Amino acid sequence: MSLFVLDTDILSLYWEGEEAVRQRVDARPAEELAITVISVEEQLSGWYSLIRQAKRPPQRAQAYRRLADCVLYLAGWRILPYTEAAMTRVQELQGQKLNVGQMDLRIAAITLEHGGTVVTRNLRDFQRIPGVTCENWAS
Repeated sequence: MSLFVLDTDILSLYWEGEEAVRQRVDARPAEELAITVISVEEQLSGWYSLIRQAKRPPQRAQAYRRLADCVLYLAGWRILPYTEAAMTRVQELQGQKLNVGQMDLRIAAITLEHGGTVVTRNLRDFQRIPGVTCENWAS
């Protein structure tokens, strides 16, 4: 069975209803799809930042509504954990000086641990990581 791991950007595009991404994701059985806990962290951190930045009650209320919506949305996905084995893999990858961001290395390591394919628009960075298979479902 194939496993496709959506990165944070693709996950956001799907939630926003981007047609190409929706078609590709919806064409796959749910058991072939997953996200990582790293994407959960990135999504929630974004909403926490908006809540802290909101100056007026209507802005703050809207940010909290969107946070609640996001939690429900994320709960509908299979979420892959960031294990000690994946952390060790990240350290090994960092030693290779790949010039890839920390969060992308974590997503890649988790995906490698599960034998999956990263679904991303950021092919440039993910293709630098040895062993990672990636696809762009947004084009």
